[in-house]
Amino acid sequence: MTNEPPLEVAPLIRSFLDLSDAGGHAIAAMINDAQDRKMARRGWPMGKPDIDQPLAGRVLAMVFEKSSTRTRVSFDVAMRQLGGSAILLDASTSQLGRGESIADTARVLSRMADAIMVRTDDHSKIEEVAHHAHVPVINGLTDLSHPCQIVADLLTVIEHRKALPGLELAWFGDGNNVLNSILEAAALMKFNVRVATPQGYEPNPQFVKMARDAGSTVTLTTDAAEAARDADVLVTDTWISMGQEHAEEKLAAMEPFRVDSALMAKAKRDAIFLHCLPAHVGDEVSAEVFEGPQSVVFDEAENRIHAQKSILLWCFGLIG
Repeated sequence: MTNEPPLEVAPLIRSFLDLSDAGGHAIAAMINDAQDRKMARRGWPMGKPDIDQPLAGRVLAMVFEKSSTRTRVSFDVAMRQLGGSAILLDASTSQLGRGESIADTARVLSRMADAIMVRTDDHSKIEEVAHHAHVPVINGLTDLSHPCQIVADLLTVIEHRKALPGLELAWFGDGNNVLNSILEAAALMKFNVRVATPQGYEPNPQFVKMARDAGSTVTLTTDAAEAARDADVLVTDTWISMGQEHAEEKLAAMEPFRVDSALMAKAKRDAIFLHCLPAHVGDEVSAEVFEGPQSVVFDEAENRIHAQKSILLWCFGLIG
């Protein structure tokens, strides 16, 4: 018999760089948890913590190399509602802007925070953070994917009484990072995707293959009307991302893929419209659709808070 203290169990470290890091069952658990927590705090002030405060004492370090409204506010509010707190860093106010390595930043933040959220450009940067960190790392957006947005989108779809298996989702415009994550979600949650893009702006073939290999139907077309016909959900995104060149040429190519009333009319009568925002109304979406009764973009934006909460809880091993 000894008086040695019991061995401590190492905490579970789950990073969320892409949806596949969690898998379909965990994403379903996230959505269920998000629905329950959202319902339980209906009518409360946004800053009031949830009753259980599951992340009390935890600190999230938020690293922004790209501008943000929804990601920044939703993660901050999410941590407050879960009983924790968040610290904001960006390149202009941290050593990142003066050339400190990603590896050193990850190792330092791992000793000062319980989790790290990164919003950046090159996906390899967040992979490097995760490699050197010994706390959970969350992808707040990269040029390859935007998994947190898609958890919020799936939550929104379900809230509007649409089941994911067999869902027909139509995408219009640029084959970008958001579409990549939608295709990954289709593979995991068993829905179909029609992709309408101009030639030269198709989605990443890796994500198309992933969805098809999992049994989802992925239709690639240059005909927006074909993609919209009898769809359950219509989705688009800004045509010109931050820092993109050749904007005029791209805008001209995208013109036939604007989501307007005529396009919405080809979808199912109860179809909904999603946009991750910010929107350029008059470009990728008409004012009639953006402000119309089928638009749920502000439900979708609010759901970023509830999605971030469930993602954080999964990262800490508390759900899924």
